[in-house]
Amino acid sequence: MTDNAVVQHEREFHTPAVAEHDPASSTYSLLLNRVKLTPDAPLFSVPDGDGWQNVSARQFLDEVHEVARGLIGSGIRPGERVAFIGSTSYQWSLIDYALWAAGAVMVPVYETDSPERINWIIDHSEAIAVITQLPEHAEKITEHDAPLPDRVRKLWQLHDGGMDELRQAGDGVTDEQVRSTGLSRVADDEATLIYTSGSTGKPKAVILTHSNFVDLSNNAAKALSVMVNKPGASTLLFITLAHVFARFISVMCVSEGIRVGHQSDTKRLVPALGSFQPTFLLAVPRVFEKVYNSAAQTAAAGGKRGIFNRAVRVGVAYSKALDAGRVPLGLRLQYRIFDKLVFAKLRKTLGGKVEHAVSGSAPLGLFLGHFYRALGVQVLEGYGLTETTAPVSVNLADSFKIGTVGPPLPGCSVRIDDDGEILARGINAFREYWRNPEANADAFTEDGWFRTGDIGQLDADGYLTVTGRKKDLIITAGGKNVAPAVLEDPIRADVLVGECVVVGDAQPFVSAIITLDHEMLVSWLEVNGLDPKMSLADASRHPRVREHVQEVIDRANRQVSRAESIRKFEILDHVFSIDEGTMTAKLSIRRHVVLKQYADVIDRIYEGVERAHDPESSSSR
Repeated sequence: MTDNAVVQHEREFHTPAVAEHDPASSTYSLLLNRVKLTPDAPLFSVPDGDGWQNVSARQFLDEVHEVARGLIGSGIRPGERVAFIGSTSYQWSLIDYALWAAGAVMVPVYETDSPERINWIIDHSEAIAVITQLPEHAEKITEHDAPLPDRVRKLWQLHDGGMDELRQAGDGVTDEQVRSTGLSRVADDEATLIYTSGSTGKPKAVILTHSNFVDLSNNAAKALSVMVNKPGASTLLFITLAHVFARFISVMCVSEGIRVGHQSDTKRLVPALGSFQPTFLLAVPRVFEKVYNSAAQTAAAGGKRGIFNRAVRVGVAYSKALDAGRVPLGLRLQYRIFDKLVFAKLRKTLGGKVEHAVSGSAPLGLFLGHFYRALGVQVLEGYGLTETTAPVSVNLADSFKIGTVGPPLPGCSVRIDDDGEILARGINAFREYWRNPEANADAFTEDGWFRTGDIGQLDADGYLTVTGRKKDLIITAGGKNVAPAVLEDPIRADVLVGECVVVGDAQPFVSAIITLDHEMLVSWLEVNGLDPKMSLADASRHPRVREHVQEVIDRANRQVSRAESIRKFEILDHVFSIDEGTMTAKLSIRRHVVLKQYADVIDRIYEGVERAHDPESSSSR
């Protein structure tokens, strides 16, 4: 907690900024400053065989200017929007900074988006050019039935000579012209246009300014100094840079001189971690769940399920004892044994040097928070949205509370509205939605606070806990308010479960629609003595699978009252997907689509159920 944090009253908390605002600053000026401070220090590393080749700050700037010269020479003007489809890679960051150096505004597009969605984004954003990185990205545009909008003047396909075209176009442009153009964009100018995932409806285009990135980076770096100012600090990015979370971290790393590597192929992530050896990571909870579940499955397959489970129990107890302020000697000794036998090996799979991780996008859960602390990795849960340039709040390395998303970052404020909605404002808050006056009118309170749509609470120290989405609240026929995330998150964390959608609005009790994790299913079947070739459809009906899912649900139910507990569930014989519209490009559930498309499943769950008031709606378990 920063010493100058101020609690205004019990439902509002503000942390004053600790870095000065510079009205002439921009993301491009952050890069120039980094080159001035440490020109020869590695800023990025790119894959080189089984290892990595460093790229210094000066080298990166030279490459940025080379691409920016081509953009300017091709007629791209300051303030114009350019759509980019690419995978998480060094080239992604290169294009990002080259567009900023040319004064342009990137419109990042998820590579998993459908051709129809991509075409709509290009048209809606009024992009005048498009850049694609890989053949599959270009195909989504060139093979689309509808032509690109007439305003699109250029299409650069980097895999097919696009970079050479840019180099040739920049022959008559000097680095001084690039520098002058880049510095002409200042703090209040538009830096990017990012489309929300559309998990609750049609995507909205969020306008983020240069000051959103610059001021938040400068302030967050000071709050997270233990992590970012560590000598030799580095991180390996593997979540998509089209998401504001990774994009913000990337900007902060350039500003602070933190070495960054990229690996978009999660199947190659473990060897990449081993060779890169990052000091901190950022990921969404699903990644942390996968790491834990994979470790558990590997232990079980090797006949070491017992020792792994014992290590986990001891590790979690050890972490909880740290929170309590006293670790009994016996527990400390047991932890040291299991640290050598189990946890040291798991740390090695993360590269061996990871001390911190930042988790966002969804709640991590108490269990995983304690598990990773026992592993020696302090997971700093944070909270934010596209509209807040990613983080609003984050736990601090020297003062954190597992189960919360921390206090507001310096320069940021949080308020809990009368209905429990989390309101936010500060240096991170966006200006407005692009071409959407109706959404703008609904987005802010009369006194300027952004309505996040999430519900939560603040404790006396200003630490925020998020309990769910306001629109997702379920009100049962008995009048009980149920926050689905409280049940969904622990169920989804199980090794066998892919997704969980809790239902029950206006129904006499709560139920759930479950999908299985197709990646983990084979190993789970093997460990449990079942046919590993069993299809997803057969597994969804298998008694042992259903028994396991029931056990998982029973554990989750212990955290809520009887009236909030899941009474029935259905396991689908397939998974949710982007193609069917039930998942967003960032792999979040589109609840309203699930409820509509699986109305028949929901009807089947409640078929024949008596519509009566639940007599236990006010009782607790």
